[in-house]
Amino acid sequence: MVGRFRAFIDSEAASALPLLGAAVLALVLANSPLAGDIKGLLDQKLTIQYGTVGLSKPLLLWINDGLMAGFFLLVGLEIKREVVEGELSRPSQVALPIAAALGGMVVPALVYAALNWKDPVALHGWAIPAATDIAFSLGVLAALGSRVPLSLKVFLTTLAIVDDLGAIVIIAIFYTSNLSTTALAFAGLFIAGLAILNARGVLRIGPYAVLGAGLWVSVLQSGVHATLAGVVLAMFIPLKAPGVPDDKRPAIHLEHALKPWSAWLIMPVFAFANAGLSLGDLSLSTLVEPVPLGILAGLFVGKQVGIVLGAGLLIALGVAAMPAGGSWRTLWGVAILGGIGFTMSLFIGTLAFHDPRFEAQVRLGVLAGSILSAVVGYLVLLRPSPASR
Repeated sequence: MVGRFRAFIDSEAASALPLLGAAVLALVLANSPLAGDIKGLLDQKLTIQYGTVGLSKPLLLWINDGLMAGFFLLVGLEIKREVVEGELSRPSQVALPIAAALGGMVVPALVYAALNWKDPVALHGWAIPAATDIAFSLGVLAALGSRVPLSLKVFLTTLAIVDDLGAIVIIAIFYTSNLSTTALAFAGLFIAGLAILNARGVLRIGPYAVLGAGLWVSVLQSGVHATLAGVVLAMFIPLKAPGVPDDKRPAIHLEHALKPWSAWLIMPVFAFANAGLSLGDLSLSTLVEPVPLGILAGLFVGKQVGIVLGAGLLIALGVAAMPAGGSWRTLWGVAILGGIGFTMSLFIGTLAFHDPRFEAQVRLGVLAGSILSAVVGYLVLLRPSPASR
């Protein structure tokens, strides 16, 4: 089990490098003479047509609705594996990170809401600081090496997985609109087809992929965010396959196949398309406007307070124990790293606001809060506490 988690952590940590490179490139180009060309490219409409049926969307939406469905499929597969046979299947091990994750979602949302209460439009962004970016947070932990015990890395990994699950629920409930009953009915038919494939023990990925594509189109047209089709598809891809080697089980095989695509294509392309922030019209006063300040405070303050309160309450009550080799200071440092929101925070930001005037504010708040959390969390964890030596 420890070996599997170590491999998972190492792969997630490595995926932070292309993601960081894409984000930096987006920032550089957004402040260069090429900024207009990049925006024009992202606004360019791409059409897929078959007979009289077709989809026509700007490139940016193909990235956010299409490519990110692959990312959510991977997230769904990881959550399914952990729930069925990983850390989330063991009640004695999962109570602490679940409590921490819940605190780390509720408190940032409350902090954001408190700073934007008077503006009902700005209030739509309450969930932006509620998510942790697993790639960046584990990337920082990887840079710290043995200064952070493996138990705390597992704690943050599990917390981030629960966090992703919470983000999926939030998107499904709060960020859907104008529902089409016809499209939802078609989505239901595709889901029924996936359930039949699973019940009949079909192990080939192809049939699931075909029905998954139909499900994605249906969900896209329904008003529910299309990326959730990836999560639904993951739930039906078989994880257990008697007589089949572990690495050949469909869900495990697909997870391993998707991981490099997610790390080196999907997440970097998403970051490039959504992290570009023109600094020319920004000043320090922009950062203290309610939306960016709410995101910054939610990520940097709300996250660490919520995670420490959630986990600390269970430890103080004796319901759960401090992770082996950890201390209150290292737990606090890991909680600060939970404020690295980036990918999921930017994604929720694209759903929360359709008014362009909020676009730069969201990006500024997410980048500032994530960078501050990464730097301060790293410094807190840089010197190991006596308990972790």
